[in-house]
Amino acid sequence: MIDFKGHIIFPEDITTHLKKTLQIKELCNNILYQKIIDKAAEERGLKLTSEEIQAEADRLRYEHRLVKASDTLAWLTDQLIVADDWEAGIRDTLLTKKLSEILFNKDVEKYFSENQLDYDQVLLYQIVVPHVQLAQEICYQIEEGELSFYEAAHIYDIDEKRRINCGYEGKFYRWNLKPDIAAVVFSTRPGDILGPLIIDQSSYILMVEEFIPAELTPARHQEILDKMFKEWLAAELNYLLNA
Repeated sequence: MIDFKGHIIFPEDITTHLKKTLQIKELCNNILYQKIIDKAAEERGLKLTSEEIQAEADRLRYEHRLVKASDTLAWLTDQLIVADDWEAGIRDTLLTKKLSEILFNKDVEKYFSENQLDYDQVLLYQIVVPHVQLAQEICYQIEEGELSFYEAAHIYDIDEKRRINCGYEGKFYRWNLKPDIAAVVFSTRPGDILGPLIIDQSSYILMVEEFIPAELTPARHQEILDKMFKEWLAAELNYLLNA
């Protein structure tokens, strides 16, 4: 039972809400994930020191601007938890991090080397219009120097945000794009105009501004580590449920 600012919420109310909003399966998965992590950590003798937990608590306090002890207590109360709940959550987070590093840290460089092409990125601009005839006319105007790609995007694109950004779509990994589109995009040269291409009944004109070669930065190292750990966790859960 939870007293939420004078309103009593019963466990069955929470369960019913989770079911109605289709969140109950995700919750059950997360509970079992944590059981798998706890068991694997225990089997490997992984422990957390009080200093590690305190350091993470201090980091979180700084992140949430909880300067005084009273600020922390007020924040915990607002979150409907007590200090022991918060510490247990910190423990789970740190144990998960430690286990993922023990399991896969040594394999990240090999994984990156084997899949390096997947981590190449492209800085992509595009113009999307409803008809191929209009796309062909735009391509002609760009080729003849009547309009720049950016001007054409600002005038013709069907998406307001892209019009404002003169066609800028963002940075993409190879695997973010459909395979046939990725093959075309990653074989072109920066500045070349690609199109018109028919995708999902709309006409696209693409332009690569820059290719960004893959590097094993600390952020990408963590990204790969998280990916490998999540795949392992999903496999362990599948085994548990079907054993």
